[in-house]
Amino acid sequence: MSTKKQNNDEEVDLGSLFTVIGKGFKNFFNFIGNIFKGIFHRLILILLFLKLHILKFSVAVLIGGIVGFFLESNKETKFSSNLIVKPNFESTQLLYENINYYNDLVKQQNTKHLASIFKIDTSKAAALRKFEITPLMNSNDIINAYDNFILEVDTLTVKSYDFDNFESSFTDFDYLVHNIEVQATVSNIFSELEITIINSIEKNTFFNKIKNLTKENLNTKDSILKANFIEVDSLRNVYMRAILEGAKNNSNGTNIDLGSKSNITKENDLFEIDRKIIYDLSQTYKDIATKSDVINIISNFKPEGSEIKGITKNLIFIMAALAFLLTLFFILLLDLNKYLENYKK
Repeated sequence: MSTKKQNNDEEVDLGSLFTVIGKGFKNFFNFIGNIFKGIFHRLILILLFLKLHILKFSVAVLIGGIVGFFLESNKETKFSSNLIVKPNFESTQLLYENINYYNDLVKQQNTKHLASIFKIDTSKAAALRKFEITPLMNSNDIINAYDNFILEVDTLTVKSYDFDNFESSFTDFDYLVHNIEVQATVSNIFSELEITIINSIEKNTFFNKIKNLTKENLNTKDSILKANFIEVDSLRNVYMRAILEGAKNNSNGTNIDLGSKSNITKENDLFEIDRKIIYDLSQTYKDIATKSDVINIISNFKPEGSEIKGITKNLIFIMAALAFLLTLFFILLLDLNKYLENYKK
């Protein structure tokens, strides 16, 4: 009798559990359904609003488009070209200052000074419209810089200055590669600007001194590594000759263990030293190639600039969109005013 009662209690518990699970699923799907219903309802309200004011929006967009058409017709054609560089020896900040200085001269329409700086005639200087420099943001630059930071500082500093803090303090100047964009109303001026931009940093006395010292140090390092490589190679030859002599003695009856751990260890040590020297030489060659100039040019200005186009630059689209948004703002403002008037009543 007690067993039967226990079975009935278990069936009741299972039934209650399934009921709760069923209600949970039902509530969940009702919640999802209400979200979609809410989205659909608001979409319908937006469509009804647009339908109610379609004439106003159409007139506004048409007027904005016409105004934009006249402005676009009278707008000067602009061309742009890009110079991509990789500065060395922390010269990035000076490069930014120079580019911003050139841009200020353009804003001031100081064509004589621009012509003097870039050694071009004043008519070409008057065609310049914009100088801009931006970093080519690469997360690997931050990661590599943080790795170098960890290697240079002590453990306590690393613990108190984590990656998030390091990333937040990482500035535009700290990125490795930077893009210089120039805009002008003529398409064939850009290559004439490149030499002056580069030489403004390359000819700087301070950075030029650092470049020459770095070059001397790298050349000295290269010579030392090559000398070490020759010495290790000579040592290996001597060692191999000693082994061969030992092999001859062994064939004559002298007992020499050529496969001893001592011989293997010495050979491995020489191999590791050789491998490290080769690696250091390859890194030195890389440093010589990348640090022989204050600024490395990755991509030059194109001889002919590209015309600046695109829908976001098109005044017809911009004015039509602006007219639509202004109309929307005034309609919503009037509706709000009506709502406030009715709310008072």
